Amino acid sequence: MTRTRTWFALVIALFALLCTTLTQPATAAAGQTYTNPVKSQKGADPWLQYYDGNYYLITTTFTGVLTMRKSPTLAGISAAPSVQVWSDTTPSRGTNIWAPEIHLFNGHWYLYYSAGQVGSKCCDSQRTHVLESVGTDPMGPYVYKNILTGSNLTPGGWLIDASVLQLNGNLYLLGSGFINGSPQSLVIAPLSNPYTISGSFSVISTPGLSWETQGNLVNEGPEALYHNGRTFITFSASDCQTPDYKLGQLEYTGTDPLLASSWTKKSTPVFQRNDAAGVYGPGHNGFFTSPDGTENWIVYHANSSATAGCGNARTTRAQKFTWNADGTPNFGTPVATGTSLAGPSGETAATPTSYTLVNRNSGKCLDLENGSSADGANVRQWSCNGADAQKWRIEDQGDDTSRLVNVASGKVLDVADCSSADGADIRQWSWLNNACQKFRMVVTDSGWVRLVNAASGKVADVSNCGTADGTDVRQWTWLNNACQQWQLKAN
Repeated sequence: MTRTRTWFALVIALFALLCTTLTQPATAAAGQTYTNPVKSQKGADPWLQYYDGNYYLITTTFTGVLTMRKSPTLAGISAAPSVQVWSDTTPSRGTNIWAPEIHLFNGHWYLYYSAGQVGSKCCDSQRTHVLESVGTDPMGPYVYKNILTGSNLTPGGWLIDASVLQLNGNLYLLGSGFINGSPQSLVIAPLSNPYTISGSFSVISTPGLSWETQGNLVNEGPEALYHNGRTFITFSASDCQTPDYKLGQLEYTGTDPLLASSWTKKSTPVFQRNDAAGVYGPGHNGFFTSPDGTENWIVYHANSSATAGCGNARTTRAQKFTWNADGTPNFGTPVATGTSLAGPSGETAATPTSYTLVNRNSGKCLDLENGSSADGANVRQWSCNGADAQKWRIEDQGDDTSRLVNVASGKVLDVADCSSADGADIRQWSWLNNACQKFRMVVTDSGWVRLVNAASGKVADVSNCGTADGTDVRQWTWLNNACQQWQLKAN
């Protein structure tokens, strides 16, 4: 009887242990390993958003074009296609686009950015603008919505680095500007909706501490951060031309966000240069959350040289951050480029290594005929079969264009003889680094792009809208039909 009771007790104990093990929450696996930078070309002023299974990254271009990358993993952002989501030739806002951000309100994405006047010397003509997405796709398409400015901003409404603050059920526009002879400061104004300012701007932070005035007196790049009922704003301080560009922090401690007295500035920087790691001028950040919602991440730009300044040498980097016992963020120190890091927790997809282009009309794939390695081999459409001849690496050239490299041959998509004529053949050729081999992927509809040749301005077109295997792909004037639209599918 004693032995029976002993065995019974042992069985009960084992069952309880098994139940405990099964009911304990599993720790989410780290995401795909990645290294910084996550974007090497035009990586300044990054905004990174995780939405509906993908990361979306948009950065400063210094042109009249905005491109965005999309990937199911943070690691995949570095090689994801740069897709053109906006282009503007309007003289008052057609160049020098800076600091784009996207925010989702009421089923639409709002894209905030500053831009300059065509033909004007940088940078007194910078003004802030906002676009609205047609649907819920972060890549658009977008329509122009409004200019966001104020009569008390000088000179003439100058405002950069716009972002949105949500507080007590209200929306506010944050930015960087000048009011009543102030140095470049953090400013705020109320919004009646995501694209309409409903009151005057006021200053909430001016550069006065020693670490805010290196090279110049600057507060810019405000970004809201919310945690456990508290509201913080990080901002960039000192001149971006110096390696001492860095992040400061405000906390909302008052009752009216339009008053400087409602914000308390931390006396020391919260994120700054790390000479031992070769990281200089880290700043203009954003925040995002891991796919499973358990981790907080910071995205920012930085230089790898102390003398690289404010140009396109800045690259996009990202890293996880934590929280101090007092409830304030702990951003740590910038990590050296090339360091292997665990990606955001909850990533489940594989990192894409190439892309297939599927025609909207025929449903067939852009295909290198017979997987040939010869210069001049034809490019056509063919039933999608997963072959390397239908896989393309889409490589950013740092000038708002990309080259398409076939995985089977290692050669690039090319317009025959650099022709500008309708019907000119699209083929493959060895890389010559000319405009005839560069393309822009331009959003035409949610999930679809047109492939625009940089030299001719014409698009990749399935001949006569054919649906048969082997139908030629050529260039043609844009007709806005399904035979000229392609979907990028990750492999």
